[in-house]
Amino acid sequence: MEVKIGVQQAARELVVETEESSESVEKLIADALGGGAVLALTDSKGRKVIVPTEKLAYVEIGPAKVGKVGFAG
Repeated sequence: MEVKIGVQQAARELVVETEESSESVEKLIADALGGGAVLALTDSKGRKVIVPTEKLAYVEIGPAKVGKVGFAG
């Protein structure tokens, strides 16, 4: 699962590849916005990404991108 996080006053978005389901990620986001101080996600390599909820601009949840080889036509 790929999660893109927009952070206020940051030029680039954070992209996190996680093994969590979209429902699980959505629940973590809702819990963080509902009173938690931070949004904490664990990526597929076991590292934690922590973002203060007051700095969240947007969160996009989607399937992981599969790399393509060759020319697209």
